[in-house]
Amino acid sequence: MMRGVTQQTQQPRRTMLLDTASLYFRAYFGVPDSVRAPDGTPVNAVRGLLEFIDRLVKDHRPDDLVACMDADWRPQWRVDLIPSYKAHRVAQETETGPDEEEVPDTLSPQVPVIEAVLDALGIARVGVEGYEADDVIGTFTGRASGPVDIVTGDRDLYQLVDDKREVRVLYPLKGVGMLQITDEAWLREKYGVDGAGYATLALLRGDPSDGLPGVPGIGEKTASKLLAEFGDLAGIMAAIDDPKAKLTPSQRKRLDESRPYVAVAPKVVRVAGDVPLPDVTTALPHTPRDPAALEELATRWGLGGSLARLLTTLRR
Repeated sequence: MMRGVTQQTQQPRRTMLLDTASLYFRAYFGVPDSVRAPDGTPVNAVRGLLEFIDRLVKDHRPDDLVACMDADWRPQWRVDLIPSYKAHRVAQETETGPDEEEVPDTLSPQVPVIEAVLDALGIARVGVEGYEADDVIGTFTGRASGPVDIVTGDRDLYQLVDDKREVRVLYPLKGVGMLQITDEAWLREKYGVDGAGYATLALLRGDPSDGLPGVPGIGEKTASKLLAEFGDLAGIMAAIDDPKAKLTPSQRKRLDESRPYVAVAPKVVRVAGDVPLPDVTTALPHTPRDPAALEELATRWGLGGSLARLLTTLRR
């Protein structure tokens, strides 16, 4: 027997996944547009996002950080299944071009700046053609071997919460200094479901903001009760044909009439877990990947203290 050798157990790496668009939208509306570059261009979303990342890294100390992007905010494969999916968000449609999401006039020009700053910092930025940021987050979550913190203002991602795998959602309530830590206990108290059940609840309830009709007459509380009674979506739909099942005549009728929607909605509502992710370095950078480019961006856009504070936090 060997003596004097101490076996060290390597701690699993903590991954933080940012729903980037969700965060820069919040930064845009939360930081006054009087925050501007030297030439007068608004940079409130850029500086606000940098402040968010700084606070998140300080408070939660991830080993890996990925800024997940919407390469396609309204994937055609989802629209093919449910044509109303996000249809109301389309600003314009052309015969030759893709749908364009309506974005505030002074936010759109800031998005390329955000991307350039993240790249110069060396923070992994991942978007995959044909998929939303949610799908990128879902795939990274599935591949993670340690705890995962998903930072988003989108409740759709509650479906990924999994206590056994230490996957939780950090939902911003005020900036990112005040976060709702969403785990399975919180979901059960709020909705009566776990992470896996949340997708079914959302499917039945519908979501006007995403153009999902849901099942008429079945709201959040009824969906939760149906899941408690029948276990999952398959159990609920099987109950339609079981005269002994505890469904009201109205519920039975509406669920029966909604069979075509229920047949396709799960693929639309559930985040994909099989996105072909690029090979990227996700480790949190301690020094900028491209200091010269970062300095040029800082000067051009007047990023000042927001960037300086983040660089100090990364060095620590």
